Amino acid sequence: MKKVLITGASGLVGTRLSALLLGKGYEVNTLGRKVNRPKSEVRSQANSYVWNLEKGEVDAKAFEGVSAVIHLAGAGVADKRWSDERKKEIVESRVQSAKLIFDFLKKNKHEVKTFISASAVGFYGDCGDEVVAEEHKAGKGFLAEVCKQWEQSAKQFSKLEIREVRCRIGIVLAKDGGALPELTRTIPLGVASYFTKSKLYYPWVHIDDVCGIVIHALENEKVRGAYNTTAPQPLLMKDLMKQILVANKSKAVLMPAPSFAIKLAMGEMSEMLLSSQKCSAEKILETGYPFKFGEIEKALAEIYSN
Repeated sequence: MKKVLITGASGLVGTRLSALLLGKGYEVNTLGRKVNRPKSEVRSQANSYVWNLEKGEVDAKAFEGVSAVIHLAGAGVADKRWSDERKKEIVESRVQSAKLIFDFLKKNKHEVKTFISASAVGFYGDCGDEVVAEEHKAGKGFLAEVCKQWEQSAKQFSKLEIREVRCRIGIVLAKDGGALPELTRTIPLGVASYFTKSKLYYPWVHIDDVCGIVIHALENEKVRGAYNTTAPQPLLMKDLMKQILVANKSKAVLMPAPSFAIKLAMGEMSEMLLSSQKCSAEKILETGYPFKFGEIEKALAEIYSN
């Protein structure tokens, strides 16, 4: 039985990924700031260990028998206002946690052969309607800077002869988390909004394909480097909202929301909503990954059928 270590296992992707890996017969260790209490069957099956980023401490037992580390940990980008202190926390929670793992593996005997790190399409910045592949240079803005540092912390694992993979995750669609609850917040009131900025593409992806790509990377040694973890068909935000209304069988009115109002209300954080990335999925497709939910209709039908 293969054993993997997951950081950030209590998050949206981490929770689903843990369940899928356990279902495939993997043994799962989790690493977090505190021991996970078994609130679910998934958590009760995983082995929980603790680290302390501030003190640079990690439980060595977390790495025993582990062949791969899946690094998803990081402070939520949308959870709080971007004060200078919060920005520092967002960056350091990703970079320092990766450094702690790197330093441990460098100094200790281990069996780790693969390091898979989350990243995000924010790496590219705002690209309008340009088709964005993985060789595209990093963009500008805070999110791009976070992703650049995030990925640099992952690249260093190749120095230890560990295969490293960076998953540039798009806008995750799921029933109980991710982008959908925010996008559909006003639908019960009879209104659905889209931002009036032109060429605003959202690189959506179903949560099971996020996890599927991570597992595909885990099980295929030829998969290395950065991969857009997005569905093959990015959509204009307006078209995405139309599809959401159809899937909900909603009669809500689709109304434009001026982009300048979002900028006034959210300030710098508005880049989360107003940056366009028309991401290509060709690179991951070429590795043989078969998307389970490659069409938005199929993805939304699965989500709203549960």
